[in-house]
Amino acid sequence: MIFKQYLSAGLAHFSYMIADGGQATVIDPRRDIDCYLQDAAEGGFHISYVLETHRNEDYVIGSSELEEATGAHIFHADDQWDYAYGESVRDGQEWRVGRLLIRAMHTPGHTPGSMSYLLHDPDRHPWALFSGDTLFSGDVGRVDLLGEAHLEEMAGLLFDSLFDKILPLGDEILLCPAHGAGSVCGSGIAERTWTTIGLERRHNPKLQVKSKAEFIALHAMMLKRPPYFRMMEGLNLSGAPLLGRLPQLKPFMPDAFEISAQSAQVIDVRDPISFGKAHVPGSLSILADALASFAGWFVDYEDPILFVCEPLMIPEITRVMVRLGFDALSGYLSGGMVGWAKAGKPLASLQNLTVEEFCHVLQSVEPKTVLDVRNEDEVKAKGLKTVRQIALTKLLDHLDEIPRDQPIYTLCPSGNRSMLAASLLKRAGWTDVSTLIGGLSAWKAYGCDFDL
Repeated sequence: MIFKQYLSAGLAHFSYMIADGGQATVIDPRRDIDCYLQDAAEGGFHISYVLETHRNEDYVIGSSELEEATGAHIFHADDQWDYAYGESVRDGQEWRVGRLLIRAMHTPGHTPGSMSYLLHDPDRHPWALFSGDTLFSGDVGRVDLLGEAHLEEMAGLLFDSLFDKILPLGDEILLCPAHGAGSVCGSGIAERTWTTIGLERRHNPKLQVKSKAEFIALHAMMLKRPPYFRMMEGLNLSGAPLLGRLPQLKPFMPDAFEISAQSAQVIDVRDPISFGKAHVPGSLSILADALASFAGWFVDYEDPILFVCEPLMIPEITRVMVRLGFDALSGYLSGGMVGWAKAGKPLASLQNLTVEEFCHVLQSVEPKTVLDVRNEDEVKAKGLKTVRQIALTKLLDHLDEIPRDQPIYTLCPSGNRSMLAASLLKRAGWTDVSTLIGGLSAWKAYGCDFDL
């Protein structure tokens, strides 16, 4: 028997495989499916079914890939939308996987047709619930995907699904959600990788309400929605182009890279300090670990994409990008920035200030703009008095509010987001942009007596 959870790092997405008696079922698979194929082959299982809990918004689902590779039968939720693949799930529908039984349960709220799947053990005892985006560790699904006009309706449906269908299943039932901490599909998902209905009943703050009206009032709100969600929604209805295998990115020598970069997007995934010292002109600084969080905000789907990184990082970078639907992956700079510099290619830089240097900047009477790119909820927790606040994800919509005739200093908690903000400004034509090494964490540790 196999009961396995797969984490897609960065996206904080969970998929699952259940296998017994030579058969296997995969729930909410990611697009790079080699992990499922390998585990099924090693265990001697054939993947017979793919079950989707809802139309996903934050990653490309791998159902069609698995169907192509194994002949698996796909069942999708949200039958009110026009899918180009698979078959709609019916409430109460059952599948046998060896000695195990899976039963579908309609749990609308996150989307109108969301489905959860209740797994029964060989003795037919309810064992685990695959809840999709209906219930998480420490949170519940967002209800804003149909727009503001449907907030109260969807929040009401979610309340009914949680309190009338899921919680009555029993405290002992394992809960297997589609996302973990850090996902944009919930505003406060806890770090419990594995949880139970009982733990959530006791400790999930979103379930500590006394009435449906209270739940709706607390939860019917619009959340941050990355622009790439629309792309994911479309791909997950029509079926994304089949990969077959991961794309193989080509190494470009500096001359070829320079020519290709004229019509491509260059993403530099090195650390912010290295990027600040020297980078390819016009490139964006997106730390490798943050690609899943920010590529969908700032990278175009049509133009080719080139990377500056260590070659060993290419496989994982490729996985992250194809999970987000970025297929125009062209290649990477062979020899890195050292090879680029030795070839005499143009170099750009961004000033990285130490905390001590930044203290002197603040004490100066010269005109300047200090730009805090933290999110609004972070700022509420600890606001700064003398800076301009624009969340990084909203920066491109507010460029007209940032002066071009004075130095710009970007801030964030660690220096990673502030360097991305600085690289966006440089690409947009700002010339005097700097950032604080180590961000506000360094500021606090240093103890500069200048009050922001």
